[in-house]
Amino acid sequence: MNYRTQQEEFWAGEFGNEYIERNQSGNNIVCNMALLGEIMKKTAGVGSVLEFGSNIGQNLKALKTLFPDIRYSAIEINHKAAEILRNDPALQGTKVYETSILEYEAKNKYDFVFTKGVLIHINPDELQEVYQKLYDSSSRYICMAEYYNPTPVAVAYRENADRLFKRDFCGEFMDRFPDVRLVDYGFKYYRDNNFPQDDLTWFLLEK
Repeated sequence: MNYRTQQEEFWAGEFGNEYIERNQSGNNIVCNMALLGEIMKKTAGVGSVLEFGSNIGQNLKALKTLFPDIRYSAIEINHKAAEILRNDPALQGTKVYETSILEYEAKNKYDFVFTKGVLIHINPDELQEVYQKLYDSSSRYICMAEYYNPTPVAVAYRENADRLFKRDFCGEFMDRFPDVRLVDYGFKYYRDNNFPQDDLTWFLLEK
């Protein structure tokens, strides 16, 4: 497949395959349950969830453990990861869209739409389009758990240039969509005693 950006090719290809092997720790699910449970406490009436960039579904597994009756969907660019998503018994019933986020068509609406460590890997020139897809896909809540920086900055990612970008994703999103309000936000430290995350800042928005 011909992708629009180098970042898409990066995650669809061999690096994305290698990432799967690094992303299989069982402790990830426990830590994600703590994080996502904290966020979901701020919501109400969520019956459907869509994750942008699910990889093998560690976040969705955490959510499904906490909320087994919610309907789950996932967008994933990497074929190997998408196959694992489809065949994982713990994620039975999850709708998997195997495609690039930039190619995904936001035809359906979900109560809760989220990213976790995904916007940081999107080509900055395409971010406004991704914001639009997040907005169009959500009927109520949008959540972003990403690396925050007050001004845009590129950071080398495992010795690869132009593959990780920090910025104020939430602020940009609210500037683009003034009908969205900030519900809550928080920070998760990598040295947390019990439930570490990778220095993520999360933001919960409501339409």
